[in-house]
Amino acid sequence: MGIFSSLLGNAGSIETAVLEKDYGKLLIPSETIEAGFKLIRDTFIFTDKRLILIDVQGLTGRKMEYFSVSYRSISRFSVETAGSFDLDAELKIWISGEQNPSISKRFNKSVDIYEVQKILAEHIL
Repeated sequence: MGIFSSLLGNAGSIETAVLEKDYGKLLIPSETIEAGFKLIRDTFIFTDKRLILIDVQGLTGRKMEYFSVSYRSISRFSVETAGSFDLDAELKIWISGEQNPSISKRFNKSVDIYEVQKILAEHIL
């Protein structure tokens, strides 16, 4: 299911040490990584100060967009748990002033969606 889930664009968790090695240059000195998840080529990282989305673009993957969202600009979020036939959980995040979710990510069963929502809740509420 892991390869199949990756092909469908589902997220899986990444060790924080790996994230710090690969993306530590994006952090400010007092910022720490709390959790991170990987899509096929894209990554998103929860730090203690913001959410960082890394969008790998192009065929070679050399072009990358780094999208940073401060937690205070997130107005609401929703999580949808996996079911019997739908094996994926989904996270949606709305940025202040937007009607539709600005960020929408699907997670396979290897990710505890409750832990993801807990990270967001701790920073937003």
